[in-house]
Amino acid sequence: MARYTGPKTKIARKFREPIFGPDKALEKRNYPPGQHGNTKKRSKQSEYAVQLQEKQKAKYTYGILEKQFARTFDKAARSHGITGEVLLQLIEARIDNVVYRLGIAPSRRAARQLVSHAHILVNGNVTNVASYTLKAGDIISVREKSQSLEIITASVSGSVNKYPWLDFDKTTMTGKFISRPERSQIPENIKEQLIVELYSK
Repeated sequence: MARYTGPKTKIARKFREPIFGPDKALEKRNYPPGQHGNTKKRSKQSEYAVQLQEKQKAKYTYGILEKQFARTFDKAARSHGITGEVLLQLIEARIDNVVYRLGIAPSRRAARQLVSHAHILVNGNVTNVASYTLKAGDIISVREKSQSLEIITASVSGSVNKYPWLDFDKTTMTGKFISRPERSQIPENIKEQLIVELYSK
């Protein structure tokens, strides 16, 4: 399956949540897309359907493909700790997600593009793989010749450092991945236990 590049509001309406950020269109039409989306009578979803939908929501939220997601889950399942929480921690540690969280990019999609176009450094080295997993203490920075890019300057100027597991200096455009976040610190509304149950079938 290719990465989804279609209308964000359509997907947000599917899950009835602004998974890509504030969405005025979703506020006006907070029901699933399609001709039957606004009907009050809807068939009850099976347990499997609910679990699958939660996995799909997580994939769309973070912009991860099926194989990548499955590999990340497998790594989480083999790690110490609660599998669902470790899964989200591993996803949060991806370089594209951290670039977005630091405020260097306005969205995860834009963050992936910055990483793949070699605008981002990790510990002083170019890292152009969006799925690269950061470790505690890693330093993330914008390449000097890329710091004047409009998408970066506009995003950084309006950013606020609100995640305790990250640190960012706007003047040098340098951040630090302090540690993996606790589950309570991750703001996304994802029921990770449903994903674990789905993969456990």
